[in-house]
Amino acid sequence: MIRWRLVACAVLVGVLFGCSAPQTTQQEQHDSTYASLDPAVRYVGMNTCKQCHADHYNTFIRTGMGQSFGLANHQKTSARFSSSTSVHDQFSNLWYHPYWINDSLLIREYRLSGNDTIFERNESVSFIVGSGQHTNSHLQWRNGYLFQVPLTYYTQKGTWDLPPGFENGKNSRFNRRIELECISCHNGYPQLVEGSENKYKQIPLGIDCERCHGPGAKHVTLKQQGILIDTASAIDFSIVNPAKLPIDKQLDLCQRCHVQGNAVLVDGKSFFDFRPGMKLSDVMDVYMPVYKGQEQEHIMASHAERLKLSACFLVSRAAAEMEVAGKDRLHPYRNALTCITCHNPHVSVKETGAGKYNTACKNCHNPGNQLTMQKECTASATSRKNQGDNCVSCHMPKNGTIDIPHVTTTDHFIRKPVSAEYSRQVREFITLACINNPKAVSTSKGKAYLNYYEKFVHQPAFLDSAKKYLPDATSAQLAANYDVLIRWAFLKTDYAKVVELVHRKPAITNKVTKEESAWTYYRIAESYEQLGDEKQAMENYRNAVDLLPFQLSFRVKYASLLESAGQNDAAVAQYRFVLTEDPQNTTALVDYGYLLLTAYNRLSAADSLYDLALSQDPDHLQALLNKTGTSVMLGDPTKAKIYLNRALKIAPTNQQAQRMKASLRVMNP
Repeated sequence: MIRWRLVACAVLVGVLFGCSAPQTTQQEQHDSTYASLDPAVRYVGMNTCKQCHADHYNTFIRTGMGQSFGLANHQKTSARFSSSTSVHDQFSNLWYHPYWINDSLLIREYRLSGNDTIFERNESVSFIVGSGQHTNSHLQWRNGYLFQVPLTYYTQKGTWDLPPGFENGKNSRFNRRIELECISCHNGYPQLVEGSENKYKQIPLGIDCERCHGPGAKHVTLKQQGILIDTASAIDFSIVNPAKLPIDKQLDLCQRCHVQGNAVLVDGKSFFDFRPGMKLSDVMDVYMPVYKGQEQEHIMASHAERLKLSACFLVSRAAAEMEVAGKDRLHPYRNALTCITCHNPHVSVKETGAGKYNTACKNCHNPGNQLTMQKECTASATSRKNQGDNCVSCHMPKNGTIDIPHVTTTDHFIRKPVSAEYSRQVREFITLACINNPKAVSTSKGKAYLNYYEKFVHQPAFLDSAKKYLPDATSAQLAANYDVLIRWAFLKTDYAKVVELVHRKPAITNKVTKEESAWTYYRIAESYEQLGDEKQAMENYRNAVDLLPFQLSFRVKYASLLESAGQNDAAVAQYRFVLTEDPQNTTALVDYGYLLLTAYNRLSAADSLYDLALSQDPDHLQALLNKTGTSVMLGDPTKAKIYLNRALKIAPTNQQAQRMKASLRVMNP
């Protein structure tokens, strides 16, 4: 049966791709390394896969992974829309309202004073992230640059709210950059513009086949040539079948995205580099904070991590390893509990009945299975009846996640029900633990603490913890940790230490990516600038821009320093580049306006740029102060007072604002 299916598939490939007639006999495959692990093997796309695997494609496309990312249209959204729907951010005093114009989704950002709208901004939405089982988040693709917008729909509660990370005064509005780390789990691999961190040439729509099976070009080529493998008796190494991977690599494949943590890339690696069949630790170490009393808590994407805490997992794995001992290479760890024991990745959980999961439990928890410690359920018949004899509802309860509001999901830590008293223990931070690599090197641990400080918990103690893993006493230690030490000193705002490290830099340092090197140059440049050495700052800003030309914040800083050095035409070129790439870059609008005013005496042009900046950000302090100045110069002190009062409301002790207030008082006593 398997051979006939393979032959039919090969014939279809021959028709589609114009290859010669396929051989109908199985060919020996001597290479025991997956072809897809070769970096030269390219991705072919899901539309190629479905030509032979239409049955899997047709069910997979309905799964959460298949529906993970799509165009923002009526067909994709799971949200409910109403003219009265608005979300208020009390910290910024901004409101958000989603609405449609035909098939285009927009977000209206506005501010009220009484019943009057005193600020309004309307932005389009390009993509919706999420299958709708838990959330729909929204992204804007602006001139190739990808940003998250400040509104998410939480489907389980049927409510709109700010996205995670935008609440509690952290609203980045329409400026949160969506970089590769984020999009590479929520979607298929995009085409990133070289020299950029969030500019993309092309963005696919949904996680595709090759994220789990590896790039398929070699597989397609062999099938075109008629080289077939009877997968009932041999492994087809031209493509990865996750079910035939050893348990650790099965879990690493799932953990690539289903463990959301603090990812630290191996030196020289990027988020593109992991392929199915690899160890995750070959590309990244993933850290999670460990708290005393946190056992009842979990985050949204913690399925594999929580499963690995379970006695079911630990016992079945140990027993299965003893049982197979490498004898069954087609079905390694057949009796172990892995993700695919319960989940068929090709079938939506919405279409998988509870019976499927309970059967998985009962396959182990029965008197005939010698792998389990507990043969059958010890709960009373009444208790089991109340639960519908549903193992999962009792031992894997649904509860809220600590990282995403309004969301309830299944806790994959399989255990006896936990008492309420146990779940109310005080949380006390213990350490950051690498959950996929017990042999993580010291530099990786240091980076993990820096990430935790920078992205999650802004407490100086984490910088001190990082330094313990980043020695610099010897040349070898400095060479191994140079870029990370620069980052550490910069985050401490110890600019003198940054410069000291630069002066001590060895001739050869640890290999880092172009992006990491660019950030090192940037941190060095800003440190020199803070210390008043414009020449060294200029050189390092230029190096950073050369390496990451589409990291626009680098160019804005570089332009500002060029302006300070009197290189006005060069500064203009940098500002124009930035504003061509991102016309909404408020810092560039304000700084460019100031340059046009002071160096070129272009008052009206500067005033217009300040207006543009304030149309994007009504609370941009420097734009308000500069607009105060141009209003005075244009002979409108009344308007100047309006802008100055707005600035003083934001920063009442700002010295520049206080001087302007005194000047306006003299002008208009």
